[in-house]
Amino acid sequence: MEFFSTDRLIIRSFRESDATDLFAYFSAPRVNCFADEQLTTLEEAVKDAGEKSKDQSQFAVCLKDNDLLIGNLFAMQEEDTFNVGWNFNGRYEGKGYAREAAAGLFDYLFVQKEGRRIYCYVEDYNTRSQKLCERLGMRKEGLFMEYISFVKNDDGTPRYENTLQFAILKKEWKKLNDVI
Repeated sequence: MEFFSTDRLIIRSFRESDATDLFAYFSAPRVNCFADEQLTTLEEAVKDAGEKSKDQSQFAVCLKDNDLLIGNLFAMQEEDTFNVGWNFNGRYEGKGYAREAAAGLFDYLFVQKEGRRIYCYVEDYNTRSQKLCERLGMRKEGLFMEYISFVKNDDGTPRYENTLQFAILKKEWKKLNDVI
């Protein structure tokens, strides 16, 4: 199912046929928050793509000209608020795809899903995602010190992450984009 499209992208449901492309970037997650989603075999990727295909909070980001999966978005609903995030294959960085996909997601959530507020969490070392949040017009709302652990230290103890929270309201998005 296609949710929406942008100039260069189609945002749709996952398919099991996305497994190889999903494996390409989930076999070595670049940020710790995706460590628990790491895939070690193509068979795991087939299973994960199948599970994602049934999850309405998961969105496959594909190139419009060849339907190649280059990343994913997620949006978990909490009444009229959405917790969002993104993960992209590093081979497609620096081309504006993440911003294009996330902006399309924001339009979709504010207009089609009648969202009022969108927020996301970003690790303090993940400067690329922080800059993306800022380019999307999101404001930094806070810093949670040693907020959560996704990985272990060498001695087996949890390694806690400092986590920033960014957010934007529908009225702020509308003012910035004049689309709603």
